[in-house]
Amino acid sequence: MTAGSKQKPVTISPEKVFDEPEDANIPDNYVSWTLKNQKALPPVRWDNLLQELNWLNVSILSIPPLLAIYGVTNVRLRWETALFAVFYYFVTGLGITAGYHRLWAHRSYNASKPLQYALALAGAGAVEGSIKWWSRGHRAHHRYTDTDLDPYNAHKGFWYSHIGWMLIKPRRKPGVADISDLSKNEVVRWQHRWYTSLLLTMGFVVPTAIPGLFWGDWRGGYFFAAAARLVFVHHSTFCVNSLAHWLGESPFDDKHTPRDHMITAFATIGEGYHNFHHQFPMDYRNAIRWYQYDPTKWFIATMKFFGLASQLKTFPDNEVRKGQLTMQLKRLREAQETLQWAPDSNELPVVDWESFQKQAEKRPLVLISGFIHDVSAFVEEHPGGRHLIVKMIGKDATTAFFGGVYDHSNAAHNLLSMMRVGILHGGHPHGLDDKAIPPSQRLKIARYNELGSPYASSAMSDGEAGLMG
Repeated sequence: MTAGSKQKPVTISPEKVFDEPEDANIPDNYVSWTLKNQKALPPVRWDNLLQELNWLNVSILSIPPLLAIYGVTNVRLRWETALFAVFYYFVTGLGITAGYHRLWAHRSYNASKPLQYALALAGAGAVEGSIKWWSRGHRAHHRYTDTDLDPYNAHKGFWYSHIGWMLIKPRRKPGVADISDLSKNEVVRWQHRWYTSLLLTMGFVVPTAIPGLFWGDWRGGYFFAAAARLVFVHHSTFCVNSLAHWLGESPFDDKHTPRDHMITAFATIGEGYHNFHHQFPMDYRNAIRWYQYDPTKWFIATMKFFGLASQLKTFPDNEVRKGQLTMQLKRLREAQETLQWAPDSNELPVVDWESFQKQAEKRPLVLISGFIHDVSAFVEEHPGGRHLIVKMIGKDATTAFFGGVYDHSNAAHNLLSMMRVGILHGGHPHGLDDKAIPPSQRLKIARYNELGSPYASSAMSDGEAGLMG
């Protein structure tokens, strides 16, 4: 630029301001560093409770229930208003589940502009904050689940994660979460800018006006379709943060608290299969079985059918099944460790034929598949009669046991293995490997560090199929 020349003003588009993700420059050890260096506020006590309450949230969460109680006790509920209140509950609830949650917080599908505006309006009617605010907190929840950087940390108790985190000022700033993509979205920016007006319109004016204009029930519309409906929508969403981390099972992973349960699904418009969701958050589904209750999934699929939604994301089924199998193996391992197993062959004494026969003169010892068994506790209990055991004392009963006299069940083989007291030197015939191993031990769960190579699979093949410890 030459001296004296005028510098042209630089214009920056609104989109340019949001190019830098909020978490672009955080340290690799961000979580531990933040917990160590970010000072938390003092704990809430009775003497400072009033100062530590978030009075805006206290008002939002306490006034509607009071209005609903007044309405229930003083206003007649007409059937038209009741049906409309339920309908509007699902409309505004889907604004949260299909809009705020699965579309904007997780980007699990693409929505057309008309659908985006509809969901933004419906979500505003749920009175749970703007898309931008809600999604920022939810992304932090997923990134820092069950830590102090999780805004609704389930480890702080059921009621804290349900509602307490909104009533009390947070003791610590939630962990960083990038929402630069939402800052670029014109629908999100529009809703955020006009949120207060949209909240009042969709939360109170619309549910009051429709019953009032169409069937003359202004009071019922206000107290039931607006106030009471809002209470149910609030606590439906709150159950995702509390009940979904407390009730149910962990069929995909148990590292964190999220769980799956049908009751939670019914309470949350399909958000109850939370263990699946935390493992596969970009999946537009919460429920993967046809019989599981997930109206949010059905709604999104319907929108796709009408061309209003596209690119519905699903996690690869192979990886979903891996998660399920991992947990099934873990449960089997836990059950396996509660059982008693046959003595380790490496710990049994090795004796020769003469020693075996000499000892068999003093106690009932039978040789089967190279193992010496003390059958003294079972002679009188043998279902086929004691004579069949007595005649094999001091002899090799392998052929008789494995079909020569009777092809014994797996249960009999397992029980027999518990009677092993020794191994005959050179007495394990070639080709009897499958008979030497009890059926219950042909399939065993083994941890990776129990195998020869740290890079080996956590299961070794036994023949054509199975896990061999």
